[in-house]
Amino acid sequence: MSNNLFPHLLAPLQIGGVTVKNRIFSSGHDTVMVHDGTVTDQLVEYHRARAIGGAGLIIMQVAGIHETAHYTSHVLMATDDSCIEGYRRVADAVHPHGCALFGQVFHPGREIMESQDGALPVAYAPSAVPNERFRVMPRPMSSAMIAEVIAGYAAGARRLQQAGLDGVEIVASHGYLPAQFLSPTVNLRTDAYGGDLDGRMRFLREAIAAVRAAVGPDFAVGVRLSSTDHNFAEEDVTDVVEVCRCLDDDGLLDYIGITEGSSASIGGSMHIVPPMSEAAAYTAAGAAAVTAAVSIPVLVAGRINQPQEAEIVIAAGQADACAMTRALICDPDMPTKAAAERPDDIRACIGCNQACIGHFQSGYPISCIQRPETGREREFGTLTITPKPKDVMVVGGGPAGMKAASVAAQRGHRVTLFEASGRVGGQIRLAELLPGRSEFGGASTNLQAELDRYGVIVKTHVEVDAAMIGAQRPDHVIVATGATPYRPPLELDGDLPVFEAWDVIRDNGANTPKGELVVADWRCDWTGLGVAEMLARPGRRVTLCVNGFAAGENLQRFTRISMLRAAADAKVKIVPTARLFGADDDTVYLVDTVTGEPIILDGVAGLVLALGQQQNDGLLCELDAAGIPYTAVGDCLAPRTVEEAVLDGLKAGHAI
Repeated sequence: MSNNLFPHLLAPLQIGGVTVKNRIFSSGHDTVMVHDGTVTDQLVEYHRARAIGGAGLIIMQVAGIHETAHYTSHVLMATDDSCIEGYRRVADAVHPHGCALFGQVFHPGREIMESQDGALPVAYAPSAVPNERFRVMPRPMSSAMIAEVIAGYAAGARRLQQAGLDGVEIVASHGYLPAQFLSPTVNLRTDAYGGDLDGRMRFLREAIAAVRAAVGPDFAVGVRLSSTDHNFAEEDVTDVVEVCRCLDDDGLLDYIGITEGSSASIGGSMHIVPPMSEAAAYTAAGAAAVTAAVSIPVLVAGRINQPQEAEIVIAAGQADACAMTRALICDPDMPTKAAAERPDDIRACIGCNQACIGHFQSGYPISCIQRPETGREREFGTLTITPKPKDVMVVGGGPAGMKAASVAAQRGHRVTLFEASGRVGGQIRLAELLPGRSEFGGASTNLQAELDRYGVIVKTHVEVDAAMIGAQRPDHVIVATGATPYRPPLELDGDLPVFEAWDVIRDNGANTPKGELVVADWRCDWTGLGVAEMLARPGRRVTLCVNGFAAGENLQRFTRISMLRAAADAKVKIVPTARLFGADDDTVYLVDTVTGEPIILDGVAGLVLALGQQQNDGLLCELDAAGIPYTAVGDCLAPRTVEEAVLDGLKAGHAI
C-alpha cells in the first residue's frame, strides 16, 4: 500500500517499548458502555471496530483507581482484580488487527459530575477550593489519603498490564486531580505537596514513579495534560511546558499527551470536546510548545478530524501522533481509507457533538448522528448482502431517506430515491447556512457520497403520490417526506410582518424589515439561537424569546456554550420562559410560563417564528387509504432531529 498522501501520519511510532503502526489514535473518552464498573460486550465490539478500521493505538476511557473516583455512575473501575478479565477481552479483540491498546488511570478530585444513588458524595481535592461548574466544595486530602491514591494509580496500572494491555496513561488533564495539585489557585497546601511548582508537582511525580515501579521498564507509561485551561482566570496558571520539561527530565515517561480545556469551568469545559466553532487542529500550537521542550513523543488531541489535518500537524513537527477520536467514531475505517489513498470515501466528522459527547452527558452509550452503527456494532456492525434483491422506492431526500437508500443499496437492493426539490439534504441544508454551522453541511455531503458509492438512482424535482407508487409497483416503499414549520394558534392582529425561521435562514434575513426583531423559539435548539445570531450580526437589535429556562437548552452542552457565546457577541437579548401568545402592529405578546405574567415587547418591526415542525405525512395518509404498505422514517413519522432521522433510515434499510 502506498503512503504518498499521508507519509508522516501513516509512519510507525515508537512509544517506549511499543511500536505503533501509524500516528492515528483514539484518545481516552467515556463511552457509557460500562456496567457495574466493568467492560461490556458492547464496549469490546466498539473498540474492535476501530482496530479493524486501522487505528494504530486505542487509549481506553478512564478507570477509577480509588473508591472516591466515581465521577459518574458509569465509570470503569480498576480498584480490584475483577476488572482484569474485561480489559483482557478488549486486548484480545484489538491486538489481532495490529492495534496497540493503552488504558487510562484516573481520579477526578473535586470534578464529581454525578451521584451514584441520588445522594451527593464527598469529593476530595488538594484544598477546599470549590468547583465552579458542578458547584462542589471538596474536602482537603490528608497525607494518608494522598498515599492511598498514589498507590491506587500503581495498582490500577499493574492490573491493566496483567490484562495484556500495552501501556497506561495517567490523566492529569482537564482539571482532574493531578491538575488540581499543579494549580496554584486550587492547591493552597502548605505541606510538601503545595507551595512552589516543585511542591505542586510532587503528587504527579510520585504517581508516575509508583506506576513505573509497578509495571517495569517495558510497559508504556504516559501522562495527559491540558496546555491551557481556558478558564478566563486572571490568577497565575500552571506553566505546563515547564511541567512537561521536568517530567521528561525525570526519565520515567514514554510519552506526553496534550489537549486543552478544563472540566472546572463552563468556558473551559467546551474544549474537552470542542464543537465545530473551534478551528481544526487548534490545539496543535500548545502541543508544539511541549514538543520543542521534551525528548519523548508528544500526542495531541482536539478537533483533528481529517487525515490531511493530522498530516500537516505531524509533518510540521508540532506533535508525533494525533487523536482522531470523533473521526473514528464517525468512520472507524478512516485509517484504512487514508492508507488506501481514498480520502474522498471517508465519512468526515462535522463536530456536532450531538450523539457522541451528547449521549455521554445524557447517560446513554455514545454514537454518531452520521453513523448510528457506532455503539450499535453488535446489531448493525456488519451488513449482509441480500440473496433476494428488491426494487426499493425511497420518497424524500433528507437524511432519513438518504440513509435508508444507501443502506438498502449497500445490502444489494435496487434503490431509487425521489426528491421533490432540486437537491437532497433536507433540513441539513438549513443548518449549514447559519453562522458557525457551515460544517454541518458535511453530513449531507457524506450521505450524498454514499448514495453515489452504492449506486442509488436519485431523481430530483419529482412529486410522488400514491398513484405513482401504485403504477411503479416497487417491492418496498420507504417514505421520508420530512416536516414543515409548525404554527400554533396565535392571535395575530394588525400589520406586523411574521416570518418562518426557515425562510429567514434561506435568504439570510434579507426580507426582514429594518428595526428590532423578535425571535420566538419553542425548541430551544440551534434554530432559534442560530437565526437570532444571523439577524443580529449586522448590528440589528434582536430579542430571542425562548420557551424554556435557557436558550439552546436542548443542545449538547459544549455546542450550547459556543452558540451562546456567539449570540452574546452579536448582542442578542435573551428572554427565558416565554411562550408566544400573539402580536399586533408593533407589539409582541408573550406569557411567562413560570409566573403566568404577561411579557410585552413594544416597538417591534418583525416577528420570526421558530416554533418547531409538524410531520409532512400527506403521502402516508394516501398510502394508507390505497392499502399500499410502506415504512415511514424521519420527521414524517414524528419531527425530531437529524440523529433520529439517520437512525430510522439505518433501521429501515437494514430490515428490507
